[in-house]
Amino acid sequence: MIRIELDEPTVTRTRIAISPLWEVVTSLYLLDAHPAEAPWPYTGWAGHARRVLAEVPETAPVRLFSAAGSRIPDFLTPVPPSSTPTLAEELAVLRGTPAALIAGEVPRYHRPDDLPGWLRPFVDDRETALDRLASGIEAYWDAAIAPWWPAMRAALDEEVLHRARALAADGPDALLADLHDRVRWERPVLTLVKSLEQSFRAVDRRLLLIPLIFSRGALTCSTDHPEIVAVSYQARGAALLAEGAPAPAAADAAVTDRLAILVGRGRAAVLRALSRPATTAGLAATLGLAPSTVSEHLAALLAAGVVHRRRVGRRVLYGLEPAGLALVGLVGGERAAVPA
Repeated sequence: MIRIELDEPTVTRTRIAISPLWEVVTSLYLLDAHPAEAPWPYTGWAGHARRVLAEVPETAPVRLFSAAGSRIPDFLTPVPPSSTPTLAEELAVLRGTPAALIAGEVPRYHRPDDLPGWLRPFVDDRETALDRLASGIEAYWDAAIAPWWPAMRAALDEEVLHRARALAADGPDALLADLHDRVRWERPVLTLVKSLEQSFRAVDRRLLLIPLIFSRGALTCSTDHPEIVAVSYQARGAALLAEGAPAPAAADAAVTDRLAILVGRGRAAVLRALSRPATTAGLAATLGLAPSTVSEHLAALLAAGVVHRRRVGRRVLYGLEPAGLALVGLVGGERAAVPA
């Protein structure tokens, strides 16, 4: 059990936020907790995610979370910087972790003279280690979670709205008492039901609740922050993962695919998938194609002027040009989303 004693000011300041970064971490814990086959509704997603980890080498840095186990310094999973951050915003916080913060947290988990191999780079070469981890998270997100994120985000927004209304109408006690069957509230102690035995006392802080689709992988909490105690819980809506990722290329399987006749089946699939900007690795995982094959299709589509490429940080994102939108919308017989 993890028992967190909360004083009255901390309880009064209860807030709710989503966290794409915490979704990444708990999704990896879910895979580790079920090495053979993940339970419903995660079964299909887990198979896809394992293929991503095996076939997309850029995701290798995220294996750190498996090596670290359940107790890792909180600087590796910073609290969300706002109530609805993007992954990029959370990774900016991760990349910018001060050396003093790492130096202060590490001794709480490991003796400085006996650091595990996965943790030492963050002490010896902080900026390189943080950037490598953040880039690995980006690659894993693009290929393993991004195809599901629009539906996940909609479910999380609904969860936050529901909980915010409950908080406003009935107060924090009613909200905390009804979070989840593995989260128990007996004032003044909030208990997370898990095998780990720990106790904390939060005085004059803020309680931040983080609903997660992947929280079945682990109930997590962050107590190292001087002003915030963050606790995750299982959000409603995880069943959406059982529906599978979008499969644009299969939409016209029962009818003649005019777009495939014009540009080829592979390039038609890539065009349809680019209704939302994506990386090469993300497209390969979503469409079940080899990265080299996707790169070949993208090169041809770029040369034809129907696709563009833009660098965003360390990633290269591909999207549809107006001509590509026209191809998908007019020839493909679909309504393509206009990029924001």
